[in-house]
Amino acid sequence: MAEGTTADPRAQQFEAARPHLRAVAHRVLGSPDEAEDAVQETWVRLSRTDTSEVTNLTGWLTTVVSRVCLDMLRARAARREEPAELPEATPDDGRGPEGEAVLADAIGPALLLVLDTLTPAERLAFVLHDMFAVPFLEIAEIIGGTPAAARQLASRGRRRVRGGGTDQGGGDPARRRAVVEAFLRASRDGDFAALVAMLHPDVELRADAAGVRMGSPAVVAGADAVAATFDGRARHARLAVIDGEPGLAWFAGGELRVVFRFTVTGGTVTAIDLVADPETLAGLEVAG
Repeated sequence: MAEGTTADPRAQQFEAARPHLRAVAHRVLGSPDEAEDAVQETWVRLSRTDTSEVTNLTGWLTTVVSRVCLDMLRARAARREEPAELPEATPDDGRGPEGEAVLADAIGPALLLVLDTLTPAERLAFVLHDMFAVPFLEIAEIIGGTPAAARQLASRGRRRVRGGGTDQGGGDPARRRAVVEAFLRASRDGDFAALVAMLHPDVELRADAAGVRMGSPAVVAGADAVAATFDGRARHARLAVIDGEPGLAWFAGGELRVVFRFTVTGGTVTAIDLVADPETLAGLEVAG
């Protein structure tokens, strides 16, 4: 907590804004520890600055923490560091707004896989605009460019996140598992935005004949439609390894009834196959 919180009105305002600042920093940096460092540096800069003429202190603080994050991303790139360590999933502990901010990276590992391929400016522009609705004019001031340049940076980042980047999951089973695990978490939480972000725009959910007889459409096409199918509806599914690949499995009465096989390309889900045929299921090796 910032020193002097009870005596300094600015410190009180800072503490009120802290969850938001941590949310911004966590999504930009992908590391809770680095996010906390960025927030603390923001407090240091606030304490050394005359903000008497600032009419929107939260907006001012958002700009400052964004600049701190951008500097950290650039330093990380200059040192040729490995991508930020994927944060562990943390259950909601009922801490209200601050607890929600600690879990700010709703998309979690799946999004970070793609964000780590962006340049610092692309990453910052995409996160600020698409996740926090910061206007391009303000983003331009942070990155030292024009609003048009900020718009282009965010657009490039968006294309990568939506499947236009390089293949991040094709050769790495651990990363494919991270994507499927994050997808399951978002589905259980009913986080529609997170589900859409993890799906390629042209993704298809395909059900076999047995799945159709159970009530599933034969084909569901498009990120929004597939996300709606899973939104809040995978509470009884569990992460599994299906013939060596990560997927989801649903058991009833101790028996395997349905599996979902995922195709992950470029850090996003490009296809999901629902398998419910008993003979097909019997031939699968399912673990987990």
